[in-house]
Amino acid sequence: MAFDFKNMTVNAWRRENGRVGVRNHVVILPVDDISNAACEAVANNVKGSLAIPHAYGRLQFGEDLDLHFRTMIGTGANPNVAAVVVIGIEPEWTQIIVDGIAKTGKPVTGFSIEQKGDFETIRQASWKAKEYVQWATELQKEECPVSDLWISTKCGESDTTTGLSSCPTVGNMYDKLLPEGIYGCFGETSEITGAEHICEKRAATPEAGEAFKKIFQAYQDDVIEAFKTSDLSDSQPTKGNILGGLTTIEEKALGNLEKIGRTSSYIDAMGPAVAPEKGPGLYFMDTSSAAAECVTLMAAAGYVIHTFPTGQGNVVGNPIVPVIKISGNPRTLRTMSEHIDVDVTGVLTREQTIEEAGDSLIEMIMRTANGRNTAAEALGHREFSLTKLYRSA
Repeated sequence: MAFDFKNMTVNAWRRENGRVGVRNHVVILPVDDISNAACEAVANNVKGSLAIPHAYGRLQFGEDLDLHFRTMIGTGANPNVAAVVVIGIEPEWTQIIVDGIAKTGKPVTGFSIEQKGDFETIRQASWKAKEYVQWATELQKEECPVSDLWISTKCGESDTTTGLSSCPTVGNMYDKLLPEGIYGCFGETSEITGAEHICEKRAATPEAGEAFKKIFQAYQDDVIEAFKTSDLSDSQPTKGNILGGLTTIEEKALGNLEKIGRTSSYIDAMGPAVAPEKGPGLYFMDTSSAAAECVTLMAAAGYVIHTFPTGQGNVVGNPIVPVIKISGNPRTLRTMSEHIDVDVTGVLTREQTIEEAGDSLIEMIMRTANGRNTAAEALGHREFSLTKLYRSA
């Protein structure tokens, strides 16, 4: 399969700030956990809107609160979202999220439950959600260059096949699309343990390498060394990883880094849910290795398609970002085929090269950007998990 990258286009939505979205959601976004019920009631009233319930948003402070706001604002600001209704218990925090989303130019309105109660809040918010849904459904797609896509990656339920097939498939995709001007993102700080020296060398500049090293070392010092029992063996590798043949975190890390290809270099290392600021290219993000948390953070940073290599089989999706599953494990394709979008088992049987596998992923990215539902979308997987840094006050 040969691609003419210079002329590759997708039919997608051009947002008010110039970003390109591949989905057209109207989101009902709770500021806090106790506003979930009102948001879900609005989404039930107005078909075509999407509530995103979550567990946090009360009594947070400091960097933990900053991350919460960044994630919520980023979720609403993501180009896959056309318009947003924000509901919170208190007006001040609600307005902070509304104002943050409004910077994109997209329609957003906030409602607070205090001094109104659920019934009145739901009534008012439902009218606004209906208005937004009808407006959004008339928005027209336009032809956009492939360079306008922001594509993130994270692997899950890794095994011996992952580092040999599905992760290199993603890496080959990046090697081909990053030179065309896309934005890319990888993360999973803990899963680079044992290969951190290799990752540091993949930086495009000494400054980017130093930024990564600082993030990685902080994780080691502030989390692993501070709270470990003996080592990471109860968590990394996971029990599923071990069943799949990975015996150490170092083995897992070497497979994980295959996702950034052979010729690609990252240009910056960022905190969780931080949007890239140095132009097109590949970025490292400090994220959890838990699937739903990681995808949530990358979506909040503005990425509109997520590529997800898996060995043993992972079912995670996201409410606003299509998650493309890639697997090279023949057993997973036999037992969990409904979850897999790109079959690269041919890499292990030598019926397919990594080059060909990368092309098949690029083709699926294009189809997804043009409207094809991923397996996770078709099966209703909308996992959304906020990252919490420490206990609330």
